[in-house]
Amino acid sequence: MTRGDIYPQPEHFGDASVPAFGYELIRNELIPELLGEETASILYWSGRKIARHYPLDNEEQLADFFTQAGWGTLTMLEKGKSKITFDCRSALIESRIKDHPESVSFALEAGFIAEQMQRILGFMAESYTDIRKGREKKALFTVKWDAKDPIDRNTEPATRTARKKMKNDTLGSF
Repeated sequence: MTRGDIYPQPEHFGDASVPAFGYELIRNELIPELLGEETASILYWSGRKIARHYPLDNEEQLADFFTQAGWGTLTMLEKGKSKITFDCRSALIESRIKDHPESVSFALEAGFIAEQMQRILGFMAESYTDIRKGREKKALFTVKWDAKDPIDRNTEPATRTARKKMKNDTLGSF
């Protein structure tokens, strides 16, 4: 897609829905087959890319987006000065964890959360996933950031990364 493209919006689809079976075939069979060992990292960065197409302003909008996307019910559990933890649950999440306990991944969602929180907070952020496989099957997302590493809101993400790498390479060459 190019910059002028319009991205799908939830209201365009009304009450239309996709059977979970079809969604899971794509997510758990097709995508890993196509991407192989790089599935988790590609989905994480894809989640970040999707987040840039759907910028949100706060944690409430993030939770609403998860609901609209069918990714589950996202609830903030705790927020500290450099980390925030979210709980994500749904019948589909429980089923995915139960059916694929060793290979289930929520990397797409983790990347999406990381990018949104980075935008909301104004600091470089990363998200980590803790999959609970016990009685309560759910995904926990912990986002960590460093208040000493603010983002430049006027710079494209790829440019920020390249500039940071160039800065590190320059410092390392002295």
